[in-house]
Amino acid sequence: MKRLFKNIYLQPRFFKVIVALVILFILGYMYPTIYSISIMLFYTFVFTLFADCILLYKQKGINATRVLPKKLSNGDYNKIEIQLENSYNFPVELTLIDELPFQYQKRDFEIDTTLKKSELKKITYNLRPIERGEYHFGNLNVYVTSPINLLSRRFQFGKDAMAPNYPSFLQLRQYMLMAFSNRINEFGLKKIRRIGHTMEFEQIKEYVQGDDIRNINWKATAKKNQLMINQFQDEKSQPVYSVIDKGRVMKMPFNGLTLLDYAINATLVISNIALMKQDKAGMMTFSSKIENRVVAERRPAQMNLILETLYNVDTNFTEPDFSRLYTEIKRTINQRSLLLLYTNFETLDALHRQLPYLQALAKNHLLVVIFFENTELKKATEKKAVSTYDIFQKTIAEKFVFEKKLIVNELRKHGIQTILTNPENLTVNTINKYLEIKARGLL
Repeated sequence: MKRLFKNIYLQPRFFKVIVALVILFILGYMYPTIYSISIMLFYTFVFTLFADCILLYKQKGINATRVLPKKLSNGDYNKIEIQLENSYNFPVELTLIDELPFQYQKRDFEIDTTLKKSELKKITYNLRPIERGEYHFGNLNVYVTSPINLLSRRFQFGKDAMAPNYPSFLQLRQYMLMAFSNRINEFGLKKIRRIGHTMEFEQIKEYVQGDDIRNINWKATAKKNQLMINQFQDEKSQPVYSVIDKGRVMKMPFNGLTLLDYAINATLVISNIALMKQDKAGMMTFSSKIENRVVAERRPAQMNLILETLYNVDTNFTEPDFSRLYTEIKRTINQRSLLLLYTNFETLDALHRQLPYLQALAKNHLLVVIFFENTELKKATEKKAVSTYDIFQKTIAEKFVFEKKLIVNELRKHGIQTILTNPENLTVNTINKYLEIKARGLL
């Protein structure tokens, strides 16, 4: 009995009928005929209420299952599926309230639907997690009402379900297809014109229209009595390291994610593309010390190792130590490598403090410094100034935006490759730079 009352809820129609009966009883004191009708309607209401309760409890009722993905993809919309089955012999109305993980702080999640007799239905909704870690779901609450609609019965399913939130592996699949597609420019990826070719020979093949006629193999052509051409491929097994600054400068938020999260997502994608291009992929993070180091290798388990390592990376509020980074790279990375350094510089002074270490890294490796535009400042420069205060704000914003461009020029002046990007386009621009480096044989 206690369980029955615990899971039974009164519907709005119940209160409307009660209010109507109260009004009729009040009028019944003045008009005896109405009083008799009120008594009859009251007993009818009580009988209907019991009938509604019996309808809801006489059968097994509703079965519901929440289907979670094995892993959530950070910053992406992940599909959550709910499967419903109606075991009643009449149609029902349902209200679903899924107890979402505490990270969302959402208290008004609700889905209304109907189920016909013995119907199976799938309902999907999307969640966009913005913090890596474990996402614990509570109960899946299903409130069922019969056609009478005076009471509703609560069913609870799927308690204590958990899904870990990993760096964006959905982007990984998306950009992998783009990078190896012949139509990558349609997705914002540039086609890089190859200057000459690398010297790694692949095979001799038949000439087709569009091949470079300078690569015709005349000896093979004479033997086959048709045009044959030498085919070359990009040099393989080159180490590609993603170096992520996880100091306080990477704590800045953009569209729900921190700059560190964008760097982590880009690292996952570029590591996968490097492995698919037969290069070696590795990574490390740094702030006051060097952590999360994965040696650049090309092996089947490398991507899973990088994914698991990135899962546990988090920012701290210390200043990044570039001197320690230089020492660690000089000590542990002997082969010339591509270093994709994800960090952020807001002023020229901040760059000048670290510039000697960046120059030292660029002597032995191909260094690409990747930092971020301040999108809020950029928006401020585009606003129309209507007052003196607005003019001051716009002038200061333009000064900081211009200083970012000066940082790019300063790095290039010292022969250091740079990418200045807004966080949203980080992954695309990083892929572009990697493909450009491979096409031009800079590494």
